[in-house]
Amino acid sequence: MRIFSIIAHPRANSFCHAISARVRNALVGDGHIIEHHDLYVEGFDPCLTAEEAYTVGDTLEKALSRAEDHVLLQHRTQVANADGLLIVHPNWWGKPPAILAGWLDRVLVPGVAYRLKTADGLPEGLLSIKKAIVFNTSDTNAAREVNDLGDPLGLIWGRCVLPYCGVLEHERHVFRPVVGSSEARRENWLEEATAKCRTMFGAKLNANTSAPSAILS
Repeated sequence: MRIFSIIAHPRANSFCHAISARVRNALVGDGHIIEHHDLYVEGFDPCLTAEEAYTVGDTLEKALSRAEDHVLLQHRTQVANADGLLIVHPNWWGKPPAILAGWLDRVLVPGVAYRLKTADGLPEGLLSIKKAIVFNTSDTNAAREVNDLGDPLGLIWGRCVLPYCGVLEHERHVFRPVVGSSEARRENWLEEATAKCRTMFGAKLNANTSAPSAILS
């Protein structure tokens, strides 16, 4: 399986990075191809331009032809060709970091991720991604997140983004509280994240399988 992977955290020593690295290495060992992007390291520009701010009726070819930024074009092309999606980011104010929110604006555009025939119509999801998994880190109590705040990240990924783009199956998992957690607790979380990814994207290939495996960027 070709899996498109994103990490959105500015600190390279964050627990988000530890999650991403651990699960990617496991998935590569299972024979998957990972196309990975660290948005902060790449300096991804999250600002949607006026030329990109369109919502209705574009074909894939038109959408891709508008991209002059080679990084943006690479992201659009890879996500359009991916079979799976792996996203890791912290919970900041009940939303993804601004750089990831901008990624959504600029990459998951009409003609790449969905198509609208009319502005008030229902979307046609275009992504070939059928399975997605999102890992979040947080310091907010789980009960408060749901009861007081309404679990905004769950709504963003589970209702607003992934189904809209045609993703049929997704899971989201939150590790909390990260601040003050022990090394043993974090190791357990990393093992849990790895197991969930292997369940989502498929078990380890047998020794006779010659499928290529790599982490690409």
